[in-house]
This record gives sequence, structure tokens and C-alpha cells, in this order.
Amino acid sequence: MTHRAVANRAVQRPNDTTIRYTISGPASGPTLALVHGWGCDRTDFDALTGFLPDRYRVLSIDLAEHGESRSARDIWTVEEFAGDVAAVLEAESVDTSVVVGHSLGGAVAVETGRILPDVVSHVVTLDALHYLALFPAQDEHRANAVLGSFHQDFAAATRAMVDSGTPEGTDPALKDVYFEKMVAVRQPAGLRSMEGLVRWDMDAALRDVHQPITVFAVREILTQEAVDRYGDRFRIVPVDLGSHHFHVESPEGTAELLTGVVDG
Repeated sequence: MTHRAVANRAVQRPNDTTIRYTISGPASGPTLALVHGWGCDRTDFDALTGFLPDRYRVLSIDLAEHGESRSARDIWTVEEFAGDVAAVLEAESVDTSVVVGHSLGGAVAVETGRILPDVVSHVVTLDALHYLALFPAQDEHRANAVLGSFHQDFAAATRAMVDSGTPEGTDPALKDVYFEKMVAVRQPAGLRSMEGLVRWDMDAALRDVHQPITVFAVREILTQEAVDRYGDRFRIVPVDLGSHHFHVESPEGTAELLTGVVDG
């Protein structure tokens, strides 16, 4: 693991939105943009970044109302979050980048590739896109069921989400850490962004995104149904590095996966 000199920066977007991010590595190096999941923040990538090659330029981004980013916006769609990422890439004059997203950030990475087709060279998701009950657009009955659980008991629904992404045998203390972080997501962003994800039309986005997409999926959670449905649209790679938050639990192994994509 190496120590990187990290600079903290910010970019302004409409509706009193300040997107904060960190940047490290040489401007001439291959660029990775790292996008966290729902209820998380850019610090999830701190350890992983230390295992990436020094020649990489790494951008770790806090989406609106996550981490240190703030916003008074009314729109909390996946597309609007992608605008946050695009604003950072444009502020840093990035010509080409691999965009890496965890969970909700995986959907955001796809949308970033959609709006910046000449900049995003490859989309990588960390345990995202393959959850068929969450990522493809849900019918009204299913969408209302998912969202209703969050409106009725936000903490219980968040706990259930953490449990669903945790393979058997995972340290319960880890689950508690993830739960406490995610349940504290600022509102209304937490509820509204969940609504935006459930109503996101992933299939339409995938038809428009022509860059390669690699999905690193927790093997124990990945289903054959997901492979059958999307295996011809994106490359699905099962991994055994931990839970849904494996990039936090196994930063070195995750860095090796990303290096393989960038250098491969």
C-alpha cells in the first residue's frame, strides 16, 4: 500500500449544489472516477486508492447530500447524480476515464457513460446492476412495495437492505457498521434517491451506453437469472472478496480487479 498526496476540491452545480471530491495522482495517468453507493461516501474508497498504481489519477466523489457534498435540489434521479460525476470530470478536464460505481453508484456510472460517451471509456460496477428486484425499472406494484417499506420504517428497510447484501458468515459487527452509516443518510435525499433508483430504466440506459461494462458481483448473491438476463449485455465477474461492500473489506483485492480493467 502506498501513500498518495490527496487534494480536496469542489465543483458547483445548480440549486445550491456543491460537489466535493478528492484527487490524487498525475494528470497524465489513466483516470479512475470512483462513485460510492447509497447512504455511503467517498471515504469508502480511501484504503482501495492506496493500493492503486501511483501512475493512476484517482477521483473519489461525494454525490449530492452524501459525505461532504450539499444540495438544495428537488430532483434525486440517477441521471441527476450522474450530472454530479460529469461536473467533476469536466472541472478536471478529463479526456478519458474509467468510471467505477458501487451499488447505486453503479447505476450512476452507467448514466455518466450515457451523458459523456466520448469521455467514459469503461464502466465498472462493484456489486451493482445484477439485483433484479432493485436495478431494472420496477412496475408500480413492486416499486410501491419497496418504497413503502422505507416510508413506513426507514431503519428496518435499511437493515433489510444491508442483510440482503451480506453473505452467510459475515462478521455481524461489519453489518452494524454499514447499517449505522447508511441509516444516517441525509433526508430528503435518502428517500428520494431510493425512489430514483427503483424507477430508473436500466434497460433503456443500457441500450444507449456502448462502452464496455464490467460487473464485479458477490458470487454468493449473484443469481443465474441475472446472468441469463444481462450476461450478453455486460461482463459479469463473480468475486469472493466479502459482502456487498467488498471494496471496503478487501481493498487490495478490489484494486487488483480495477487495475486489470484499466491495464487490460
